[in-house]
Formats: sequence, structure tokens, C-alpha cells
Amino acid sequence: MISNISRLLSLSTALIVASTAIAAAEPSAELIAAAKKEGSLTTIALPHSWCGYGDVIAGFKAKYGIEVNELNPDASSGDEIEAIKANKGNTGPQAPDVIDVGLSFGPSAKKDGLIQPYKVSTWDSIPDTAKDSEGYWYGDYYGVLAFLVNKDLVKESPADWADLKKSDYANTVALAGDPRSANQAVQGVYAAGLSASGGDAAKAAEEGLKFFAELNKSGNFVPVVGKAAPFAQGSTPIVIAWDYNALSWGEGLKGNPPFEVVVPKTGVVAGVYVQAISAFAPHPNAAKLWMEYLYSDEGQLGWLKGYCHPIRFNDLAKNNKIPKELLDKLPPAAAYEKAVFPTLEEQAAGKETITKNWDSVVGANVQ
Repeated sequence: MISNISRLLSLSTALIVASTAIAAAEPSAELIAAAKKEGSLTTIALPHSWCGYGDVIAGFKAKYGIEVNELNPDASSGDEIEAIKANKGNTGPQAPDVIDVGLSFGPSAKKDGLIQPYKVSTWDSIPDTAKDSEGYWYGDYYGVLAFLVNKDLVKESPADWADLKKSDYANTVALAGDPRSANQAVQGVYAAGLSASGGDAAKAAEEGLKFFAELNKSGNFVPVVGKAAPFAQGSTPIVIAWDYNALSWGEGLKGNPPFEVVVPKTGVVAGVYVQAISAFAPHPNAAKLWMEYLYSDEGQLGWLKGYCHPIRFNDLAKNNKIPKELLDKLPPAAAYEKAVFPTLEEQAAGKETITKNWDSVVGANVQ
């Protein structure tokens, strides 16, 4: 299904070239009418600061006049899956229509019969290695793990993972989620381990756990979920997060505190998130229209404004669809030259090792 995602999801290599006709594809009038008749869409785990989702949701509502019921914006990928399972027979407001989850959750949700297939109009412009061939799930955007640094409290920013062990960073380092359930945090542990193992993917998960066990023992690790508020308050001065979250959170604070986003020199792990429609969606047509919007030029640029590289990024660039001011806001490409895109198998193995052994190896209850 996905043999080596790094070959086709490199920042310096075209994802796939789509024709102008495909890029300009629009949802059918029948689908729009059916979605409007349903009148509502229920999302989950979409913070407005994540990938520009606030504006994306507003754009969808304005374009189609469909209300969006937003469940638990801070939920993890695991929480999203559990929400589908818990609401299989529920057609009320607690049943999510759509999910946005880490790559490893797509195939497992398909295997468990929790999602349904749908191919958007721009399907052919999504790389084959970033989608299920039957349309059950498909990549939406990607980024790399980076350090968000509070410059009021941290004068010299860490340049690489090993730097986080220094005594200078006592009580400063946090993950952007609980590594027992949140994909962003799992990948943060994996990235640290990939650096510690010298790039050996087979050892990354175990080395990552050892790395955080050391940070926890030394007092450098803060067992608080790092995000904008605790970062601004100073309780998590260094947050390990996807670059797009780090940039969004930092800019959203408008200079209070000043911040820096550092892509580490080694262990540069890139991650792809995927979209899917619940197999039990109470609003299946609204869910399909939502997918059409997300994968349209407008939706893809909405993610890019939130500092996420949309899956159709190179297609948009080739067709001169990306405003220069947007490109200029992104970190320089050189910072991503060593980016590694773990295969699905590597992610699955890493996730299993990290989530199952975090308590016994690290022993920090992240909340």
C-alpha cells in the first residue's frame, strides 16, 4: 500500500502532476443539493489554529451554507477513532462524520470497518503512495517535527535533539500531546529516537523512549501537553510539535512572547495526516462535500495559509496557484533537506512500541 513514502513525498520532488482540468474539478450539483438537505456536518479534533482550520471551516460554511458542529477540538487521533466506535448507532450531534488522523490510523480504521470509501474530484492529483487505492483514506497535508522555543525564557535555542539533554533546558521540554494516544507526540518520540539511533528506523522507537526517560529523570521533561497557552504562560518553554503548529501558535501570540521555530539538524521526521469519512456518518453527503472542499484549490491553499504543506502542493505550484507571499512565510527548503518520511510499516511498529511502553520506560503521565 505504502512501500516508501519518502520517495514521493519529498519537499524537493513533485508529488504528482495533475492536469488543469482535474485541479479545477468541482463537486456535482446533485452532491451539493444532497449535502444542503442534510444541513449539517460534524467534525472532530480540528483546533482553529491547526493548519488554518478556523478559516477553512469558515470558508466551507460560507460557500455552501452548511452548519459545522465541531466536537472536541483538542482530541487526539485515537480519540477520533474511539468517537466513531462509541457512536455507531448514534445519529445525533456526538457522532463524527469525518476524521483527520495520523497516517497509521487510516489503514487500521479501514480494517476495522470504521470508514467508508469516497474519491474526490481531484483524486488523480493525490500521490498513489499517499492514499488508499479504494478511496477509504487519503493524505491531506504534511510537516516535520520542530522545536517551538519561547525566547523570553530560552536564550540559546537547541539546534538538535541531543541539545535537549543539556542542563540549560531543565524543566522546559514538552510534547504536544500524550504519547500514549496522540500521533503528534508519538512522532516526536520517534524523531528523537531516529536522531539518537543515527537514522536507524528499526531502533527509533526504543531509542526515543530511552531519550525521554533520560529527559524525565534529569528534570528536563515537562509532563504537560504543550500548545499555545502553556507555551505563552511559560510552563512549556520548548514544545516539540509539527512545524505548522509551532508557526501558527507562535505567530498567534503576536510577539508575546517572542518565539523561534527550529527544525533539528538530525531526526527530521515528516508526517502525513489523512482524511476519511466515518462508515456511520449521519451526514454522508455533507461529509463528501467537505472532502471536495478540502481537496479543491481553495481548501488546499487554506491549509497552506496555516503553514501546512497540502498534499497537492506541487500540483498547485506547477499551475501557479500559490501566492508568493504564502511561499515566503514558510521555513526555507534547506531546513527540510534531511526530512525522512517513515513508511507505514515503520510508523505502525513505532506507534505500537511507544504507546505500549511509555509508562514502563518513561513513567511520565502527560496531561
